[in-house]
Amino acid sequence: MNLRDSLRFSGQKKTPGAASGYQALMDLVDDGFCIIQFIDGPDGPLSNYIHIESNSGYERHTGISDIVGKSVFDVSPQDGAEWVKIYRVVLETGRPIRFERRFAEVDRYIEVSATLVEPVEKAQVAVLFRDITERKRTEQALRESEQSAVRNARHVARALSAGAILGTWAWELGADRFELDQGFSTAMGLDPALAPEAVTLDLVAEHVHPDDKPALMEAIDRAIEDGVPIAFQFRVRQADGRYHWIETNGRVEECGTRVFAGVLMDLDDRLAILEERDRATAEVFRLNQTLEERVAQQTSKLMAQEEALRQAQKMEAVGQLTGGLAHDFNNLLTAISGSLDLITSRLREGRTEEAARFLEAAQSSAERAATLTQRLLAFSRRQSLLPSATDVPDLVRGMEDLIRHSIGPHVTVETCFPDAPWGAMVDANQLENALLNLCLNARDAMPEGGRIGIEVANETIGAGNDALDPGDYLRLSVQDSGTGMTAEQIEKAFDPYFTTKPSGKGTGLGLSMVYGFTRQSGGAAVIRSTVGEGTTVDLYLPRSSSAPVAQAEAHQGAEVPDGSGTTILVVDDEVLVRMVVVEALTDAGFDVVEAGTGAEGLKRLSERPEISVLLTDVGLPGGMTGRVFAAKARELYRDLKVCFMTGYDEEAASGPALGEADVLLKPFSFDLLVQRIVEMTGAPAS
Repeated sequence: MNLRDSLRFSGQKKTPGAASGYQALMDLVDDGFCIIQFIDGPDGPLSNYIHIESNSGYERHTGISDIVGKSVFDVSPQDGAEWVKIYRVVLETGRPIRFERRFAEVDRYIEVSATLVEPVEKAQVAVLFRDITERKRTEQALRESEQSAVRNARHVARALSAGAILGTWAWELGADRFELDQGFSTAMGLDPALAPEAVTLDLVAEHVHPDDKPALMEAIDRAIEDGVPIAFQFRVRQADGRYHWIETNGRVEECGTRVFAGVLMDLDDRLAILEERDRATAEVFRLNQTLEERVAQQTSKLMAQEEALRQAQKMEAVGQLTGGLAHDFNNLLTAISGSLDLITSRLREGRTEEAARFLEAAQSSAERAATLTQRLLAFSRRQSLLPSATDVPDLVRGMEDLIRHSIGPHVTVETCFPDAPWGAMVDANQLENALLNLCLNARDAMPEGGRIGIEVANETIGAGNDALDPGDYLRLSVQDSGTGMTAEQIEKAFDPYFTTKPSGKGTGLGLSMVYGFTRQSGGAAVIRSTVGEGTTVDLYLPRSSSAPVAQAEAHQGAEVPDGSGTTILVVDDEVLVRMVVVEALTDAGFDVVEAGTGAEGLKRLSERPEISVLLTDVGLPGGMTGRVFAAKARELYRDLKVCFMTGYDEEAASGPALGEADVLLKPFSFDLLVQRIVEMTGAPAS
């Protein structure tokens, strides 16, 4: 019987009495643990190893069961020689090592600590590891998020002082001029009072650890010459005379002049947590007869520290999303405020004929801002949806002309519908937006032209599907013949602000909006793609239990309503919003009463019994939301018609509080507002 068979045999024959306190202790440790025994292999002495001991954490962190008795080439046939090479260094030198590496066969990243089991003649190494795949994916997503590093540093980073950011820097390359904040100067051991013209790169790097400085300078040169982001960890001596670990993140931005900008982040706390975890784990091997109690204490401490680490990583991810959003809104607000300033100037100068184009620019920016917020609400699944039984093939036919006009003549569009399609329970307007988004993405993936296929099919999903509950769904698919996507791109495609398009060609919110919309509707979005062959996005929409109702055609021609005889109560705590809504309805001929809170609105209803329509914001202050207020108002006045105005509704997923209530999504045009009130009241058009 060879060593491998004897190990497997012994693992099967262990009696309960043989399950030592040591093994029970190892199973209490959440990390994976094993001891490997070096043996002779295909490449000579000590060129293979067998796992002779493990804990239950091994399977949790790798997905590999029954590891005892297996050699490295059994579990890693392609990469086994590299694992042997790594652990053999520990065997030959006696020095412990710690590293992070991808375990290719199970497609996971693991963080490993390896220590020699003495005496060296045993030829054994103890290995402690954990699965860090999710952390690696998060870090990769943060580094690759479009436009985040530089723009966040210039516009948002200074506001994130509550996180781990130490300071910010901006280096105007053409003028060789540095702009450093006090936090950066303190972290790099510089005098904060130093004049900008006196700062040089050599001075900035003066206190960097000699072992780290060459690699840091090389990373800076690569970022400047190749335009790649910099993300580098190094040590720097600060005012206390000690070296501290920090990380720099940034990139070169082309904005008239080339500016190299970014942030410094504190790594001391994170590394301290990792070192403390390794120290606590090493002590496990030296425990005596009191080890259960000591392990319980160390485990509790370790869990608290790791929770702090996870919270810090979550804050970094939130900061990334916040930075992208702040950048987009700063651009839009700049366009709006600039246009309004120019309008004011032209009116003051009497050049009224020039004000129109600035009005159009401000309106266009406001509409883009509205689209951005709708996409964010869709991603977060907090938009207000109005689902109804929808004939999806009919909806697609109605959009074909718009789609062809939007994608251009170099792309052909083909459709395929079943003979008896099911109805889908979905918000038709949001589905139109999602379909147009997918078609525009497909067009961008085919710069030389190609084909877009739109297909509708009935599908029944059984148990065991990770994305969908069992049931009937209508599948709407958009397929292109473009460049396709890699597995890594597919994995991040639904993340907000992730895009494969060039800078300035997309916000990275289109697919995240589609994903959030389908999930909020009770369905799912799935991407299938092959590089070089094209991409298909499948939208699974829940089947409607009732027959679809034909959509009413849009009103042709603008008619002026006459609201005389109709009294409306407008309730909104935002004074400016309430003012313009009241003004628009008054201009349309309605008699308008206004209030700022739900309590004030109930008082106005009791004073003015002729009020027949309630137009209220959802997010009212004073402890009474718009939904609660509307419900109380309907209890008192059963014939009262209700329309909600909302920009963000925390109860959006549950639908309107009242079955007959209408919904207007902020921001809305006043033409649409008046038209909706006319439809509710049946007021005649003059």
